[in-house]
Amino acid sequence: MFEILRTAVSSLWANKMRSMLTMLGVVIGVGAVIAMVAIGNGASRQVEGVISSMGTNMIVIRPGAPNSGGVRQSVGSGATLTLDDIRAIEEECWSIRNVAPQVSTSSQLIFENRNWPSQVTGTTLGFFDIREFQVEKGRLLDKEDERGAAKVAVIGATVARELFGRVDPIGQNIRVKNIPFEVVGVLASKGQSATGQDQDDTVIVPITTAQRRLVRSALADSVNSAFVQVKDISMMDSAMNEMRALLRQRHRLASDKEDDFELRNMTQMLNTMTQATRVMTLLLGAVASISLLVGGIGIMNIMLVSVTERTREIGIRMAIGARAGDIRTQFLLEALLLSLTGGVAGILLGFAASLGVTRFLQWPTSVSGGAIAVAAGFSCFVGIFFGLYPAWKASLLRPIDALRFE
Repeated sequence: MFEILRTAVSSLWANKMRSMLTMLGVVIGVGAVIAMVAIGNGASRQVEGVISSMGTNMIVIRPGAPNSGGVRQSVGSGATLTLDDIRAIEEECWSIRNVAPQVSTSSQLIFENRNWPSQVTGTTLGFFDIREFQVEKGRLLDKEDERGAAKVAVIGATVARELFGRVDPIGQNIRVKNIPFEVVGVLASKGQSATGQDQDDTVIVPITTAQRRLVRSALADSVNSAFVQVKDISMMDSAMNEMRALLRQRHRLASDKEDDFELRNMTQMLNTMTQATRVMTLLLGAVASISLLVGGIGIMNIMLVSVTERTREIGIRMAIGARAGDIRTQFLLEALLLSLTGGVAGILLGFAASLGVTRFLQWPTSVSGGAIAVAAGFSCFVGIFFGLYPAWKASLLRPIDALRFE
C-alpha cells in the first residue's frame, strides 16, 4: 500500500499544473459551501438575537379589534384591556413570572432649543426585566414613581444623543406634550427590533403618569398592550390558556363570543423566523454544492485522460506482477488525494471568505463545525465516486494490449 501511495503521489507531482487545476473545482466548491452556510448561520443567529432582545419567554397581550358601525377596526385599537386585567393576571396565573402593562403615545420631545419626535411609553418596573433593558446612567423607574404618578422619565440612547448631545441628561428636564419630566436614567443601547424599529428611540415614564397626563382614552385605566414573561418556555401553552380563560371571565364573554383581546406568543415568531433562515441556509449550501459536483466531474475527466496517457505504464506494471486491484487502488488513491487536498484548501478558503464578508461587508457569519465536516466528507465522497470509473477502466486493461499501445 505504501508503494502504491508513493507512486500515486509521484504521478500527481509529475503533472503539478494539471493537478492544481483539477483540484481548483473542489477548492471552490468546498469554500463556497462553507462560506454560504456561514452566511446563512450568521443571518439565523442575528434574527434570533434581535427577537431575543425583545424579551425571552414573552407573550404580548393586546386589545381586540372592535366593530364601529359594522366596520372592523384594527387589532389594538379597542379599549378592552385595563390595568386591573393585567394585575389580575399577575396575581392569579401561576405560570407567570412578570407582567408589564404598557400605554404608548407619540410626542415631540423638547429640551432647551432642541426637539426630537419619539415614542413615549408608560409602564411599570417589570418592563425593564421582561424586555431586558439595562440602565447605563442613573436609575430605572421604581414603585414610588408609579404610586405617586411622578413626572420622571428614563430615555433611550437615541433620544439622549439627539436631545442632549454631549450634555449629561441625568437631572435635566424635557417637555413631553408641554409637561416637564425629569430624566432619571439613560438606557444602554439595544439596536433595532425584529420589525426594524429603533429600540433606543424611546422615553419610558410611570404608567400612572402616562394615563393621567399623556394619554386620553375612553377608559381611564385602559392599556395599549402588556408584556407577560412566563416562568419557563415549556409553560407557554398553559400560560396562554390561563390568561385567555381569566380574561374571558373578567370580560364576561359567552362561550359563543370571540375574544375581545389578542395573545401573541413571541416564541412562535422566533421559531418561524429561525425556520425561514434555516431553509435559506440549506438553499445556499445546496447551490454552492453544485460547484463540488462540477469539481468531481473535472477529477473524473482528468483521471480518464491519465488512464489513456499511462496505458503503457499500466501494461508494464501488470506484466511484472501488479494485480487489477493494485491498479484500481493506485488510480483511486490519486483521485482521493486530489479531492482531499482540494478539500483542505477549500476549508481555508471558506474561512477566509467568511472573515472577509464579516469585515468588509459587515454581514454576520458563523462558521460551524458541522459545515466543515460535511464539506470535507463530501469532498472525500467526490474523490471516491468520480475516481471509481477511471480506476475500474484502468484495471480492465490486458497487459499485452497495454504494452502494444502507442
